[in-house]
Amino acid sequence: MAIGKQVAGLGVGTRMDVLRHHLAVAQREPVIAIGVILAVIFSLLILAPVISILVNAAIVQIGDAARTRAPEGAFTLYYLTRAFASRMSSILLWQPLLNTASIAIGAIGISMTVGGILAWLVNRTDLAGRRWLATGLIIPFMLPTWTLALAWTTIFKNRTVGGQPGWLETLGFATPDWLAYGRFPIIIILSLHYAPFVILILGAALQRLDAQLEDSARILGASRRRVAFQIVLPLMRPALLSCGLLILADCIGEFAVPYVLGLPVQFDTLSTSLYRAISTRQSGMAAVMAAVIMVIGVITLYIDTRMMREARRFAIVGGKGAMDRRRPLGRWQIPAAGFALAFFTLGVVIPLLTLFLSTIMRVPGRFSLENFTFDFWIGTNLDTVALRSGILLTPEFWSAGLNTVVIIGAASLASGIMGLLVGYVVIRTPFAALGAFLRQITFMPYLVPGIAFAAAILTLFAVPRGPIPALYGTSIILILALIADQMPFASRSGIAAMAQLGKEPEEAARIAGAGWLRRMTSIVMPIQKRALASAILLPFISGIKGVSLFIILAVPATDVLTTYSLRLVDYNYTQAANAVVLMIALLALFGTILINRLTGNGIAKGLES
Repeated sequence: MAIGKQVAGLGVGTRMDVLRHHLAVAQREPVIAIGVILAVIFSLLILAPVISILVNAAIVQIGDAARTRAPEGAFTLYYLTRAFASRMSSILLWQPLLNTASIAIGAIGISMTVGGILAWLVNRTDLAGRRWLATGLIIPFMLPTWTLALAWTTIFKNRTVGGQPGWLETLGFATPDWLAYGRFPIIIILSLHYAPFVILILGAALQRLDAQLEDSARILGASRRRVAFQIVLPLMRPALLSCGLLILADCIGEFAVPYVLGLPVQFDTLSTSLYRAISTRQSGMAAVMAAVIMVIGVITLYIDTRMMREARRFAIVGGKGAMDRRRPLGRWQIPAAGFALAFFTLGVVIPLLTLFLSTIMRVPGRFSLENFTFDFWIGTNLDTVALRSGILLTPEFWSAGLNTVVIIGAASLASGIMGLLVGYVVIRTPFAALGAFLRQITFMPYLVPGIAFAAAILTLFAVPRGPIPALYGTSIILILALIADQMPFASRSGIAAMAQLGKEPEEAARIAGAGWLRRMTSIVMPIQKRALASAILLPFISGIKGVSLFIILAVPATDVLTTYSLRLVDYNYTQAANAVVLMIALLALFGTILINRLTGNGIAKGLES
């Protein structure tokens, strides 16, 4: 407004000079323009899909006019009523919700118990091999959850759903349905996956706990039990509650494990119910299911945010030497080390070894020498209908691998660069509202479980929207969804990196006549190259492991390694599917180690940031 009035009061020539001056300034200092462009992009990629899924839950969808007795596009409560208060509500919503809740509660209870014990052993005792275990125990969290699920079904699968039997059944041991499928194995697998997360979070809190508090209590005559339950546990309450809430939020949207172990026996969770609704083209019900998952996720993470604010009341200040003091285990040394090694064996050794052995067996579970073969890796003329060659000789595998590199690589590169730009705008913009908007909107996908966010993206871009054509079935929709899904991590990395970079280097370059683009490419990005590499590699590794987005948005032409492996699972090509999953798991594992080496932060340091 002030600029407009200033320009209006001047002559034509002078006004043109003023406008040229402001354009020149904008070219040299385009932080506001870049911020506005990013705000528009993220409003389209993040905010619009979320709004779209909520709107679609309350309007008549295509093909439902007769059922709802209202024209397409009209307001309706049909889908909400059908989900919450109809004769089908139990099947559509309440039973999947109950199943999801039971899985989450079971996984939280077991993972926090096991993870809490291991965190204490690693961080507060003289456990043998403590430094090695500090890294080894969190490897199950780096592996895709469905790595454990496929290893489980390889061992325990029975003839309930047909196809190849599991190892135990081949060896003559009949496995009951409750052990092979459904609630019990899902809880065990998710517990193995989330226990390392508890080790990271709780371990960071234990490292900050001043051991002098425990010493003082013992000097005053308190027993070890009283110290543990009246001093240590109350001070660990914020970390414990945070672990539980974050695991709950993740379990709500967990898709891969229920897909492998629940869907074959009609054990539905919220995520698989959403997938079933999309698969059967029930768009309205899919919108309601996605909205329910989103609301639960938002509420859970909002509570976690409030708990983190409350955690400030539990701050402890103590000397570093006192914090590092470790308790001798004495006669418990061997049992404690055995417990830690047993967890590592169950979470890493057995799943990866099972997957590998299954890929070189003609008949599952038969351990005779003549049964071993590499045909499922490099064989030809196999006796299967749709898989005539080993994985490494199959064009579909290499096509899925190429799609993985191109789609996930492009999305990771874009999200890394955009994350750094978001950090630049948030830190450098003179308009606090613009920075706050970018900070909040880029965090929004973290509040929405992946399966629900994929449904929201599909709802928005499955049909033409103005100048934007229908994108479903193309690689573009996968790239856009991945960019949006990874922005919480990329933007936080960019903000943290830019917050540590002062203005002085840029100011010196600007005085020397360097434009904004030159300053970014010659100063900012070289200085932040480590943060930028991390912001690119982390989404890439996460994308390789991801299932929820791809299972909803990918088609056979845009298969990536995850969807290709799941299609092999559907076809009961167990050996080939396990071979692909094993390669994905190893890529994710080595990629995570590479990130930690690149950033200079050992994995064992936990999530202190």
